[in-house]
Amino acid sequence: MERLRRSAGDGARTAFRALVYAVVGGGALIIVATVGSVLGPMLALDLATPAAAAWWTVFTAVVVQGIPFLLLGTVVSAAIGAFVPERVFRRVLPRNPALAVPVAGAAGAVLPGCECASVPVADSLMRRGVAPAAALAFLLSAPAINPVVLVATSIAFPGQPAMVGARLVASLATAVVMGWLWVRFGKEEWLPSVRRGSGGAVPAGGWRGFRDGLQHDFLHAGGFLVLGAAAAATFNILVPRSLLDVFTGSPWLSVLLLAVLAVVLCVCSEADAFVAASLTGFSPTARLAFMVVGPMVDLKLIALQAGTFGRAFAVRFSSVTWVVAVLSSVLVGGWLL
Repeated sequence: MERLRRSAGDGARTAFRALVYAVVGGGALIIVATVGSVLGPMLALDLATPAAAAWWTVFTAVVVQGIPFLLLGTVVSAAIGAFVPERVFRRVLPRNPALAVPVAGAAGAVLPGCECASVPVADSLMRRGVAPAAALAFLLSAPAINPVVLVATSIAFPGQPAMVGARLVASLATAVVMGWLWVRFGKEEWLPSVRRGSGGAVPAGGWRGFRDGLQHDFLHAGGFLVLGAAAAATFNILVPRSLLDVFTGSPWLSVLLLAVLAVVLCVCSEADAFVAASLTGFSPTARLAFMVVGPMVDLKLIALQAGTFGRAFAVRFSSVTWVVAVLSSVLVGGWLL
């Protein structure tokens, strides 16, 4: 008993240190970015051009606004992955896959998780006996409509509650439609790695799982946030206005451009709203498509799905999800925005 008590205490201290390191690291990044946002433009004006100063301003603005929500999202995601057993999902989901899909999709609104963590969670759910359609609906909805993402969206788009509602409705609709499509057309052989009930490897739980999940998610997603911010700043500065007019003048072309950009940039869902808000030359519907597509289809997710479920699944699932997400964004954007 004493050994168990010491082990639990050591695990709690380890997790606490991981949390402190993440908070300190996130705070340090915010301080560095804030100081850089003040000094960077002046240095750029001295050494380069006003365009460089503008680039630095956009870059630091996206990073400073996104880091707190990225940190909060990864803390919550790591806690859920470590302390919420998969059997909870299996107990609350209806046995009928068609009915389980909307329930699993709605569960994403109360169980935050980043898109990187959603793939292994979905794989684990399938291995524990959850219907693939429900697991895939949760895979798509959890990183797209959780409270951290919606709050971040409301701050990125102040005074625009319709944008928050549109993101929620369009993302949830995409997740549910994809789940129902799997119920109707999905085949078990498209998921060769999933052996239901096989008791495959399960990610570590407890304080060690929390520590590992927090460190991995924050460092991994933070890197993509920086890359996304740099790409958004470069896009705003280098792309000629005349070229943007070609896309912004056409509702469909602007939506398709940002939907493709979301796949390439791979911005974490906790921070993509700030990147979308910086793309001021595009219509609200196009920016909505960027936020709906990104958490569901991007290059890192395609790679994760291919490694977990197989390449055949990743190609089919990602392609159809992209189409459904774009159509949902257009329909919901035309209705609410």
